[in-house]
Amino acid sequence: MSASMESYLKPTPMLDFRHPQIQQLVRERGWGGRPDDEMAREIYEFVRDEIAFGYNRDDTLSASEVLRDGYGQCNTKGTLLMALLRAVGIPARFHGFTIYNDLQKGAIPGYLFVLAPDRIIHSWVEIWIGGRWLEIEGYIIDKAYLRQVQKRFADQCESFSGYGVATRCLQAPDNEWTGANTYIQKEGIADDFGVFSQPDDFYRAQGSNLSGVRRWLFRYLFRHLMNWNVRGIRARGI
Repeated sequence: MSASMESYLKPTPMLDFRHPQIQQLVRERGWGGRPDDEMAREIYEFVRDEIAFGYNRDDTLSASEVLRDGYGQCNTKGTLLMALLRAVGIPARFHGFTIYNDLQKGAIPGYLFVLAPDRIIHSWVEIWIGGRWLEIEGYIIDKAYLRQVQKRFADQCESFSGYGVATRCLQAPDNEWTGANTYIQKEGIADDFGVFSQPDDFYRAQGSNLSGVRRWLFRYLFRHLMNWNVRGIRARGI
């Protein structure tokens, strides 16, 4: 493998795939030493559906911390996805963006939405498989949560933005693994910051969505209210 590709396989403080819990998961799932497309599909579906959509305390959590939380959003679930892919030898890199916050309406309760920035940091993962880079974003929203949104807007198959989703067709989003690109929030992208070998480098350059008092309130209060709302949608619908 070329030296340039090696940078997409190494561990970092965020991509801590040598952590015992991540190594144990890889062994238990039998992800090592199999065809790349099989491993990539199973890892993708694990992160999408077994790591529930939700809001962690910070975008810069390590992969092992996201696994321990058992939930995440675009950035944190992406960190775990990258770490698991690298753990089995599949090159993965980070692509940074911002998204318009309108797509979070509904997932974020209205009384908190007014405090959110207009644009928030977003990312997807790009993986080298089959001799090309794939853009992978469809892992963000778990199927159980998505089904409730689809049920509420059952007649929707045109541009949709809300409840953590931004897609051209809510009833048939491009989030199933087929060996091609996957998306679930792509239609909400505002700014493109480009590709980074490591998420650690991106967050050192761009920082995070909130600072000061608002960051403290998000970590210790607001995100818990947001997660309570998301769990309610998943369990009872909209």
